[in-house]
Amino acid sequence: MSIDQPLLSIVIPAYNEERRLPRTLEAIIAYITRQPYAVEVLVVDDGSDDNTASVAANYPGVQLLQRDHRGKGFAVRSGALAARGDYVLLCDADLAVPIEEWDKIYRHLREGSDVVIGSREGIGALRKDEPWYRHLMGRVFNLFVRVVAVGGIQDTQCGFKAMPHDIAQDLFQRVRIYADDAPVVSGAAVTAYDVEILFLARRRGYRIAEAPVIWHYGTETKVDPLRDSIRNLRDVLRVRINDWRGFYREAAPIDTGRKRTR
Repeated sequence: MSIDQPLLSIVIPAYNEERRLPRTLEAIIAYITRQPYAVEVLVVDDGSDDNTASVAANYPGVQLLQRDHRGKGFAVRSGALAARGDYVLLCDADLAVPIEEWDKIYRHLREGSDVVIGSREGIGALRKDEPWYRHLMGRVFNLFVRVVAVGGIQDTQCGFKAMPHDIAQDLFQRVRIYADDAPVVSGAAVTAYDVEILFLARRRGYRIAEAPVIWHYGTETKVDPLRDSIRNLRDVLRVRINDWRGFYREAAPIDTGRKRTR
């Protein structure tokens, strides 16, 4: 990997991922070695109690950040704020969205979008091996998100998202739910941090685009349908309550008259 200023930072939150992480890192490394630009890879170990940290450390060029176990939202924030690349790509440890889908995201960014979300909905999107009940749960949750917090986005929860470095810094420094004071948790903690980020992006006037992607349902998913549904619904409500209480008042709209072509 080049020691030059990276064009892209790939941030991978990981909690007890010693089994799935090697396949993910090998796929990412194989992809980035074919690119004409420098890329950095950051694995954020979310307080794992298995060998996730040592697995990540064994891959040359992969940067390991170790944090207390405070959930996916806190881990993603830590990685995004530590990233140095011109663009920051967030992806899951199981690489449910193939890394090659970055090409679609990158195209939107170069055309001027500020935040680009990999979407499992719409023309061109493909969901593979997903149980019907999980799809139904996702659509019900998305309806709740659109009514309560962020309207007009078909898929807020796909883990494949990207934005320019300056926007990542701006948004992740403003989050309230999974910030520095986030409590230590027990067990896997899938969160709806995405909703707060997208709410802030809308508030700041950033241009959000959805890019249809290929997505593979993982049989080893850490999502607990009941526990995580309750946590995610709570997170969405906390975003709206925080807004009512004026906690996002400083996130005033800004002028985003920028065009990127790199």
